[in-house]
Amino acid sequence: MMNILRRLYLILFAIIFVITLGSYGYYLLFRGEHNLMDCIYMTVISLTSVGYGEVIEVTGNMPAEIFTMILITFGMGIILYGISTLTAIIIEGELSGILRKKKIEKQIKKLKNHYIVCGGGETGRPVLLELSMNHEQVVLIEHEEGNIEKCRNTIADLLYINGDATDDKNLIAAGIQRASGILIALPSDKDCLYVTMTARMLNKKIRIISRMIEGKLEPKLMKAGANGVVSSNAIGALRMASQMIRPAAVDFLDQMLRSSQGNLRINEITISGNSGVSGKNIGESGLKEKLGLLILGLKQIDGEIEFNPSPSQVLKEGATLIVMGAVENITRAKKAF
Repeated sequence: MMNILRRLYLILFAIIFVITLGSYGYYLLFRGEHNLMDCIYMTVISLTSVGYGEVIEVTGNMPAEIFTMILITFGMGIILYGISTLTAIIIEGELSGILRKKKIEKQIKKLKNHYIVCGGGETGRPVLLELSMNHEQVVLIEHEEGNIEKCRNTIADLLYINGDATDDKNLIAAGIQRASGILIALPSDKDCLYVTMTARMLNKKIRIISRMIEGKLEPKLMKAGANGVVSSNAIGALRMASQMIRPAAVDFLDQMLRSSQGNLRINEITISGNSGVSGKNIGESGLKEKLGLLILGLKQIDGEIEFNPSPSQVLKEGATLIVMGAVENITRAKKAF
């Protein structure tokens, strides 16, 4: 992008320089007999060869004629080069890419409590899709344009930073100081560790979930600041075992998560003090009757999880409900609670 902008600035500077030089040259040749606007006008019509009449008496004035020929010879070359370069940039789509990037940067600066995904490869793309389907605001950081295009084909209005996630400035550009969480799905364990440490340094409160390949890296990632670590190998092994002994349950979850038409999800809702349901029981909350949410579990403040809690169970401030239902209804419940 910097090379394109540098070319545009250079072309603009060259055109302004030629027009300024020509105008000032006419002004000096005629010793101020014509005002500066007439000199600029004469320079422009000479360079563009529009064929208008002379506003300055160049014909018959040998120094002015020589100056005009030199101006047209070199000035028109610069003008034509500028036009051809600008046309090439537009045709190649580079200018539209710059404008799109500026628009995305403005949108990212407005985000707050969003999620950042580092890496748009085989692991990052499903993560992006799941966050998007849950109506979460997300920003991708990816340096390979091929991966970005694949992600954009999946999520049309994707916000992204084309750069290396290990570079601090890209994390800052993605709004890491304002983000709620960052998911690190880079192919290298070393990069995942580095980004985890950097993310924790840039935002002490952010939730960090990192991918790992080697199991021995987990203690280092946790010490570096990760809140959770996911091993793709371990998850794959559990999936294979589950597919063998409980295929119907796995098929149910697959259809729930992978269906392009369905929007059923399992999510969590944290009870706040000003929600209006704090101190009431589950039956009085209206989650099932009004929003059609199925309550799977209740995580108390002390971390203990109660599965399939009773409708008489009292909801306390800070407790978290594990629910299953339509994404829209879960979003409504989160805002209300």
